[in-house]
Amino acid sequence: MSPQQSKVDSDDEHSLATEAEETAHLEDVVPEHADSEEEPGETMEQQLARAQDTIKDYWDQMMRLRAEIDNNLKRAERDVENAHKYALKNFIENLLPVIDSMEMGQVAAGANNATLDSIREGSELTMSMFVQVLEKNGLEQINPLGEKFDPERHQAISMTEADNAASNTVIEVMQKGFSLNDRLVRPAMVVVAK
Repeated sequence: MSPQQSKVDSDDEHSLATEAEETAHLEDVVPEHADSEEEPGETMEQQLARAQDTIKDYWDQMMRLRAEIDNNLKRAERDVENAHKYALKNFIENLLPVIDSMEMGQVAAGANNATLDSIREGSELTMSMFVQVLEKNGLEQINPLGEKFDPERHQAISMTEADNAASNTVIEVMQKGFSLNDRLVRPAMVVVAK
C-alpha cells in the first residue's frame, strides 16, 4: 500500500468516525420519534386524534396570523391615504392668518376713512406674512439682481449693453424665480448684460 493510499484511507476513516459521532450526538438530542410523542399503550385512533388536534391548533394560529397581516395591510393603506389627504394640513393652517389679514384688508379698504397709504401698508404686511409662510414651508425666492447669470436657476429673456455692469451679469429681474427645498420650481426671468 502506497503512502498516499494509506493517507486517503486514514482520511476516510476519520470522516466516517466524525459522521458516526455526529449521528450519535443527534440521537441523544432528538429522540427517534420526537414528533409523535407517542405514549405507551396509545392506539392509532388516539394518535390520529392528537395529530388532528395539533393540526387544528396550527391552523388556528395560521388564521390568526393571516388576519393580523390583513389588518396591518389595511392600517398601512389607511395611513398612506390619510398622509395623501392631509399632507398639506400644516401648510394650510399656516396660511389661515394670511387669509384673515386679506379679509381685514378688504374690510378696511371699504371703510369711509380708508386712505391709499393705509391700504398699501396693510397689503405690504399681508404680503410679508405670506412670504414668511412660504419660506417656513421650504419655498425660497430667487431674486438674482446683480448676480452672475446662472442657467440652472435663471432664464434670460434678453441681453442688453450695460455700461455699469459686468458682462454676463443680471441687470434686471422681470419675474422672480422660486425653489422648494433646494429644487427649482420656476427659474427667474432676467435681463443679462452683454
